[in-house]
Amino acid sequence: MAQDANNTSQTFLLPCHECDLVSAVSPGKDGLWLLCPRCQHPLMRPARNDQLTPALAFTALVLLALSLLFPYIGFEKNGIERAMTISDAAMELAVYHHPLMAVVVIATIIVIPAAYLISVCWIHLSLASAKPLPGRLLLARVLPRIQPWMMADVFAIAALVSLIKIVAMAHIHLMSAFWTFSGYALLLLITVTRMNTVSLWSQLLGHLEQPAQARANLTAREQDLMGCQWCGQLQAIGRHRCQRCHGVLHDRHPLGLQRVWALLVTAILCSVPAHLFPIMVTTSLGKTEPSTIIAGVLLFIRHGDWPIALIIFTASVLVPFGKILALGWLCIASRRHTPLDMNSQMQLYRITEWIGRWSMIDVFVVAIIVALFQMGSILTVTPGVGGLAFCGVVIFTMLAAHQFDPRLIWDRQRQLIPPTEPTLEPER
Repeated sequence: MAQDANNTSQTFLLPCHECDLVSAVSPGKDGLWLLCPRCQHPLMRPARNDQLTPALAFTALVLLALSLLFPYIGFEKNGIERAMTISDAAMELAVYHHPLMAVVVIATIIVIPAAYLISVCWIHLSLASAKPLPGRLLLARVLPRIQPWMMADVFAIAALVSLIKIVAMAHIHLMSAFWTFSGYALLLLITVTRMNTVSLWSQLLGHLEQPAQARANLTAREQDLMGCQWCGQLQAIGRHRCQRCHGVLHDRHPLGLQRVWALLVTAILCSVPAHLFPIMVTTSLGKTEPSTIIAGVLLFIRHGDWPIALIIFTASVLVPFGKILALGWLCIASRRHTPLDMNSQMQLYRITEWIGRWSMIDVFVVAIIVALFQMGSILTVTPGVGGLAFCGVVIFTMLAAHQFDPRLIWDRQRQLIPPTEPTLEPER
């Protein structure tokens, strides 16, 4: 049986994964995030008897199952009716020789979220059982790794953009799966916001072990220690596996900046065909019309749909290139010897890490429109090579953001920032 690790009388030391500061943590009221006093990164969220999270996860799974059983969106044009399901958004891409895009779509909106929700239910079932269930520790290690790649909420927004894009072309029907999928995306988002790996590992394995030499208000590296990014355990530098959760350990990721630069260069190379080649091709009564990303934005502007044009332009042009520039600057900042405003650097890093996934809106819009408009010689929409290239831009920039270690900036700034005695407080 897992121990109750949320004893309010206990104080333990917890390293911050963004600035490396070791803080003395005293879990307080359930549901309040405890923030790092230096960089304000959420450290943990105490939860003594969390029954709501597995209930939300199970309900989301039920809604996902219902979404796969019924039609998602239907339309009628010139007396011809057609409806698509969620799985059609990926299947039609595979039919038109884009299996990689099909895999990305089906994985990010169905497979990975379903695996995440099942894992949450299984882990909490193990916590409630008299005897721990097999695989619970493995699943706890997997959860934070797959969390960034769940994009059901992005797909739901993409569906709304698609509706606005095609409402002038046909009469649209929102089918039952549209509502169940929207509910599933919302509950998935709430479940993710409630999960915290440090608290989860504390429930599974009990209290954190405290090294004798560890002190608060110093960085872990200054004390020849390193923290596990998964369970928060402090341990001596040099270990390759965490002594508590057995996750892979790195004091600092080897060749981390080189990996980030390599991924950014790859994303830049992918962005060239992504904007030069069409992301989809429309064939109507024998007339073929390719559409690039910029052409789609201009089409919305001509029709007076400025808000949608702004959303597409922001998600497809500003965000990817802005993210590349931001990550490039952060890599440079980690090697600068001049003082920096670290609050601004951390805000830039967090925004960059969070916003990148929303560029997938364009990929999902293509998937939905291709799945809907298959009407033979009357009207057919097929995916273009630009869509695959743009999908690569999104994936490589996301990988670059996850590879970047913000502690590198703090390491460089450590001698330039006056020492402070911060006090940890819960988020209000």
